[in-house]
Amino acid sequence: QVQLVESGGGLVQAGGSLRLSCAASGRTLSSYAVGWFRQAPGKEREFVSAISWRGSSASYADSVKGRFTISGDNAKNTVYLKMNSLKPEDTAVYYCAARPYGSGSSSPNDYGSWGQGTQVTVSS
Repeated sequence: QVQLVESGGGLVQAGGSLRLSCAASGRTLSSYAVGWFRQAPGKEREFVSAISWRGSSASYADSVKGRFTISGDNAKNTVYLKMNSLKPEDTAVYYCAARPYGSGSSSPNDYGSWGQGTQVTVSS
């Protein structure tokens, strides 16, 4: 099973940018579809973005479309989430998750491997 570690979170002002990383070990990440989810205090975990196996397609939640970009680097076995024009409502713990092969999914139940999360805080 693949192990995932997120990094890159932090405190940023509204309008700023961050790039989150999801580094994999134990398996080649190109054999997995990878999703990013987030969870704010008192709220359910919600879908942010996903990239399919081999990176052939990507999907985004409407709330982040046009501001966030998901990408993969096979050489580094890492998937990134570049976040621009950040808003206070983007504040949450961000998690990456992986599922073998197939397309990315917006349902957290479709993913079997999860990272520990990284905190993103956007101040107004």
